[in-house]
Amino acid sequence: MGEYDSASVRQRLPENLEPSMNHLTGRSVITARGLLRGGLVAAALLTATASAALAADFDPAATIHIGSLYEPQNLDNTAGAGQGINEAFNGNVYEALYQLTDAGTVVPQLADSSTVSDDGLTYTFKLKSGVTFHSGDKLTSADVKASIERVTAETSKSSRKSSLKTIASVETPDDQTVVIKLSAPSISLPYNLSYVWIVDHNAKDITSTEDGTGPYKLGEWRRGSALSLEAFDGYWGTKPSNKEVVFSYFTDATAENNALLTGAVDIITSVQSPDSLAQFQNNPAYTVSNGQSTTKLVLAYNDRVAPFDNAKVRKAIARAIDNKKLLQSIWGSYGSLIGSFVPPTDPWYEDLTGVDPYDPASAKQLLTEAGLPNGFTFTLDTPNYDPHPVVAQFVQSELAKVGITVKINIITPNEWYTKIYQKHDFQVTLQEHVNHRDIVFYGNPDFYWGYNNPEVIKLIADSDKAKTVDEQTADLKQANEIISQDKASDWLYLYPQIVVSSAKVSGYPVNGLNSQFFVYGIKKAN
Repeated sequence: MGEYDSASVRQRLPENLEPSMNHLTGRSVITARGLLRGGLVAAALLTATASAALAADFDPAATIHIGSLYEPQNLDNTAGAGQGINEAFNGNVYEALYQLTDAGTVVPQLADSSTVSDDGLTYTFKLKSGVTFHSGDKLTSADVKASIERVTAETSKSSRKSSLKTIASVETPDDQTVVIKLSAPSISLPYNLSYVWIVDHNAKDITSTEDGTGPYKLGEWRRGSALSLEAFDGYWGTKPSNKEVVFSYFTDATAENNALLTGAVDIITSVQSPDSLAQFQNNPAYTVSNGQSTTKLVLAYNDRVAPFDNAKVRKAIARAIDNKKLLQSIWGSYGSLIGSFVPPTDPWYEDLTGVDPYDPASAKQLLTEAGLPNGFTFTLDTPNYDPHPVVAQFVQSELAKVGITVKINIITPNEWYTKIYQKHDFQVTLQEHVNHRDIVFYGNPDFYWGYNNPEVIKLIADSDKAKTVDEQTADLKQANEIISQDKASDWLYLYPQIVVSSAKVSGYPVNGLNSQFFVYGIKKAN
């Protein structure tokens, strides 16, 4: 299977699960997720006022320091680099034909114009002129073709590999024209192309180097410590609002918070606990902003193996776990329950928390109907970083009440990737999935959790062939309802998304879409 995307799973690891498959998440302008409504309103007003002031008086030669818990494993988003590469490089170092904005819309980036044939099978793109790579090479259609082929290659671990399988060919009639021919219509093609970073076709191994067209070039990467980006003087678009950005990597959330408190970093992209917010709230030296999250904490079953191939067992587990109590124990009043894998930022979202709500008595009844009146024992593989170990203990305690014994096996992110994602050697695991519009994972029986429902597979495939967004939305809503009724996984909660920074900086993104973190608009006061 080889597609792994840290953008889909919130791990401190590889950036390429599949589509889709996008996986892990985490970041740092402090992404604490979800303040009290009154505090958030005040914070929003503060942010607007501060932003206006900073826009008028900022230092264009400033260095912006960002704290993060997610260092890339390498610098190639088709080679299992982890979510950290999406955070640092997407839109900053590399660009695509289209860009997924922080608001969740898809807009042209390196594509100057496009046309689609009447049958929806041929897309013709004209490239922006005057675009150069950091190496000095000019952007041509050959680079676009090679970049798409990097993502769709057999060895690729890209999160969008499967979603681009309808591409039959990529033609380059001239340097400024790219013609993509499809085997079937794909209404999602522009969206999926936003995941294809355009790399100079002359570049070879980019696991430790880069050659993109973005507003920044790689400065220095000190593994285990920091990664710096320098503004690219030859950038074709609007120049960045700062001269340099340094991502400092932490393995401990407390140390990361202390770095913000002491001024060692200006922004943190992911607060790990609501308790840590108290030191930043109601403090004029910091700005707290509320955004939208796409990060779901998932209790994922291996649906290929007994007894998890039985929907009654999966539903029993879901009914035995008090998700509301879990969310409150981890995030207090922050975060939300959604009852499925689809967050409110996706067009096909609907509240499905009414499907298999907390009900231990009916959980026991379902186990009896499944032939397991005395319960059973399984191993829960869980990543070794917060909040997974604590959540695993909560699940263990809840399931014990209905006769299910849970053995917790703590593993590292790299072990998770190999054991769970690649080898599918597990019964149940915990993982954070961060991708936007990633319901497509459930339409791929080869995905690590092995869910295989022909009706869902057809609905997801049909949704991509839809002629209108309304048709696509209807198909995916229906698919999501079936997935939820099947309890293909247990979607424990949706993370909150709160960003905290020094009050001296503004212009950073506040939403947690795919772990991307655009830095080119960040301004620092003189």
